[in-house]
Amino acid sequence: MKKLFFVYIFLLGLFALYLSYYHFQDINGTSSEQVQEGIRGDIDEKYVMVTFQSGSDYWKRALKGFEDAANELNVSVEYRGATQYDVHEQITVLEQVIAQKPDGIAITAIEAAKIAPTINKAIKAGIPVVLFDSGSPASDAPTFIGTDSYNAGVIGAQEMAALMVNQGKVGIVTLPNQLNHQQRLRGFKDTIEKDYPGIDIVEVKDGKGNELVSKQAAVELLEKYPDLKGIFVTEANGGIGVGHAAISMNREKDVKIVSFDADKPTLDMIKDGTISATLAQGTWKMGYWSLLSLFHLKHQLTEDSKMGINTPPLPPNIDTGVSVVTKENAGDFYGK
Repeated sequence: MKKLFFVYIFLLGLFALYLSYYHFQDINGTSSEQVQEGIRGDIDEKYVMVTFQSGSDYWKRALKGFEDAANELNVSVEYRGATQYDVHEQITVLEQVIAQKPDGIAITAIEAAKIAPTINKAIKAGIPVVLFDSGSPASDAPTFIGTDSYNAGVIGAQEMAALMVNQGKVGIVTLPNQLNHQQRLRGFKDTIEKDYPGIDIVEVKDGKGNELVSKQAAVELLEKYPDLKGIFVTEANGGIGVGHAAISMNREKDVKIVSFDADKPTLDMIKDGTISATLAQGTWKMGYWSLLSLFHLKHQLTEDSKMGINTPPLPPNIDTGVSVVTKENAGDFYGK
């Protein structure tokens, strides 16, 4: 009986400790409910995503990531974009957004140097700004969230070389004024020149991020170089246009096309063999981490901010990665 009595007393003591611990937690405002709730904002806070070619399917996944993060943080978001591939229109849109004084802006830049002063204007007005997808190093934005575009160009070159069996002529369709496309182009060219001497890059064409312009650029390449074995394209609209050019000239079976992104038209062309491979970017992650970064800047939640240390508050680059998509795995990317 004595043993049972001591066990009983011991259990009562444990129960008393349990009650006193949770009473202490409630007094200090750190109840289990609050811990589970996590960091939350105010629904009146508004964060804006700014793009270009706003009707493009490419931005849908980025916006979905932006919205998903907003739902988790209990804040509001808005989407704005230049309708065309026009830096002056994007500057105008950004000026309009700055005038609204939002709590943060995530922007992808067309021409890095030209838009930098307007980005800096927003930052000087006290609005947190982050860059995603395409950066602007001349600006004061503290972080870039997106693909390591140089490395993506390297991967594109390796994929193209394998498709061409390390031999033949290749053309390129790109956007020469946009930083991330310049980086993709440089990664592709550096890798071909260094590692694949049997491949000759014959010409680089401006597709202007437009399907019809890219189609015409590809037609010109195929007419000028009848023995062309491959075309590397640095963005999705261009890849679709180049695919249509190959079909129109009955070259879809012998010309290898390596493109970017994984929208449905691109995936459809991979499934039917028109496009050999594409590099799918982590666009959802770009939007998601852009919103989280803006929220941290707005509320000064980084350790450096809380400690008063004069260092960049966020990592200068957040790499969201790429995946190589071919006919074998294209089905896995529909709806993503």
